[in-house]
Amino acid sequence: MKNKILLCIADGVGDRPCESLGFKTPLQYAKTPHLDKLAKDGQSGIMDLHKAGTPVGTDLGHLILFGYSIKDYPGRGPLEAFGENVELVTGDVAFRCNFATIDENGNVKDRRAGRIREGTTELANALNGMQIDDVTVIFKEATEHRAVLVLRGKGLSDAITDTDPKIEGVPVKKPKATNDCDEAIKTAKVLAEVQKKAIEILSAHPLNKERESQGLLPANCILTRGAGSMPDIKKITERLKFKACCIAAESTVIGVARLAGFSTVYDPAFTGNIDTNIDKKSDAAVKALKENDFVVLHFKATDLMGHDNNPEGKVKAVEKFDALVGLALEKIEKEDLGNVIVALAADHSTPCERREHSGDPVPVVISGKNIRNDDVEKFDEVSSAKGALCRMQGSDFCNTLYDYLEVTKKEGN
Repeated sequence: MKNKILLCIADGVGDRPCESLGFKTPLQYAKTPHLDKLAKDGQSGIMDLHKAGTPVGTDLGHLILFGYSIKDYPGRGPLEAFGENVELVTGDVAFRCNFATIDENGNVKDRRAGRIREGTTELANALNGMQIDDVTVIFKEATEHRAVLVLRGKGLSDAITDTDPKIEGVPVKKPKATNDCDEAIKTAKVLAEVQKKAIEILSAHPLNKERESQGLLPANCILTRGAGSMPDIKKITERLKFKACCIAAESTVIGVARLAGFSTVYDPAFTGNIDTNIDKKSDAAVKALKENDFVVLHFKATDLMGHDNNPEGKVKAVEKFDALVGLALEKIEKEDLGNVIVALAADHSTPCERREHSGDPVPVVISGKNIRNDDVEKFDEVSSAKGALCRMQGSDFCNTLYDYLEVTKKEGN
């Protein structure tokens, strides 16, 4: 039986020494028996997702971990669309959206329409299928006030500005082409018409009339940002011919996974925070391994704690990730799954002191009974740097995993 791969990703786990932790990183400070055992039974290294000293976003970091390069990056809009199960085709231009509230003068009153939660499906359906000349509008609600807008037609471009002013009390921005090409000018005109019609449709929608009667803010406008064009890229599962699955709660990660051809598993118990249900999540991972060659198990809370500058909280998140991995290993042991190689990685570092992504390399491990062992016995930023994998780029890491899966192409004769 061929190898199977379980890639466990701790989002933003890399960090720098924290004074409140005795100048250790959260990974160095935390108790991580399961992560350390994987390090001891395999080989370690540190990884630059793109290149040294270059921070990457969650979207690009995961795109690289799934086997693509920065040249394939379609922008946040398309990834959000895939995250909402909108299958894009080459040439589509996609945007992240908010339902918003504007006043009678056209000024933004609330960028999130009072953080609307109910009725967004009906509002999205009212906009979906709109036709502007030869361009079809695809509109899909997302979580709470969020949505996805896709323009589908010939001769479109993502070289246009955001319409979201990012602040209240000012007018919605008009979309503008960022260059002089006909495609960008056309797209800006189409988007302007979409926004105009959206205001007309949403303002008259019964759901918004009902909201106003209840003293709630109407979702009578849409704000767009993050335009991206769908490039002509093939799903990596089709190109390399393997079956894969991703277990995650974060819509961006789910979007990248679907773009790559991975099936996805989500459950409301997967909160994306430290209270995520790790028992259900580990069950999902083991079930997925029975049916797939490659499984990604994603954990988000480590990143959130870094953004909050909460070293102690990040320690707890690391220990929760360790427990998640431990449960998965225990359940794998009880199943007849063949040889499962377990890898540990992150999509970027999120140092607490910085509250944002940084270009610091992240620790990685590849562990299993047929993996060459090195002398590293702990999973952290410093210990892992002494391992046999040395310092590698994200593309090298994922290619190595795909080679263990025996799906990579041999070069030469």
